[in-house]
Amino acid sequence: MNIKFFILASVLLPFVFAAFVSCKETHGGDISSQVRLASENTRQTLSPELNSRQAELPSSRHAFQQTLDEIAELERAGSWFQGLALTESSIRENAGDYAGAVAAAYKELAWAYGLGLIKKEEAEQGLLNVLAANNDENVAICADAILAFINGKWNDASLGLEYFFNDFDEPDGFGRWMILVCAMEKNKSSGIDDRRPNEAYKAIRARYAQFPEYWHRGARAFSGAIAAQYAETCINSSPLGPFADECRSILASFTGLKTEDGLSIKTKKEIESIISQSVNLNNPEFLNSLLPLIGLPDNPYTVYAVGALRALISYPKFRDYFNSQAAFAKGRLAERLSYICRG
Repeated sequence: MNIKFFILASVLLPFVFAAFVSCKETHGGDISSQVRLASENTRQTLSPELNSRQAELPSSRHAFQQTLDEIAELERAGSWFQGLALTESSIRENAGDYAGAVAAAYKELAWAYGLGLIKKEEAEQGLLNVLAANNDENVAICADAILAFINGKWNDASLGLEYFFNDFDEPDGFGRWMILVCAMEKNKSSGIDDRRPNEAYKAIRARYAQFPEYWHRGARAFSGAIAAQYAETCINSSPLGPFADECRSILASFTGLKTEDGLSIKTKKEIESIISQSVNLNNPEFLNSLLPLIGLPDNPYTVYAVGALRALISYPKFRDYFNSQAAFAKGRLAERLSYICRG
């Protein structure tokens, strides 16, 4: 059947190209060298036993479970890399766990979507491809449940997912993660105060540290400082991804700002990255993206940015930049720029 092929058929080329371009921009070198590096890293990261079992049916239930346990431990250790969930999907399909294979292949798509490498519609199309390509009942139930999950139909999603994952899946497995998301979203929309799914969700964070949607769903479900922590982590994991804007609005609400002010918020990590890039390139214009932030009412992110920018005033080129911006600014932004210029 090759479930992962049908799921990835509509997104494979753009997904892989975007990932390797991103890798090239981050690490340098040509795309082919990054492909070889990624392949070599995969072989080095997986144990010899896991490598030897990737393309063949495990000889026993014990071998099948041992392989999945290895993959789970890699994820819990923060060693997620592109293609790991596809390996899991192949192993599950070879062992006859077709629903698990669908969920694992979707995990790869969900990770890519969270990073902004593919669109939501492409993830949906992958599941529709699976439904059109086979008539296995378990595959159909699982694919329909995940489609409901993608579209926020939480009752339909949880009903289908619990059929496969609720009692037999590992506590922090991907199926259980989706079930917990459904429970938290249903509680949020109905106003039910049930802490059990929230506490279970917090307990599995190690496995999803590099998964932007994990942090986004937690930020939506939680409140106060915990929601802010999850929102900030989501933004830092994928600043331009599909979940960043809502998380910025959550940070705005937490700091007493209007939700629409969230579009101007930058996390401390983002502020440091922008300033570092600007200084390294000796180009103050890179700081333009911080101007909306420093024009906001008092909040921790604005205060942090103003303090960090003030340290640049000793550089003549940056001093001239701040003076020129202050000459045309108005209101709160003008006041903050004037403060920065005074050094």
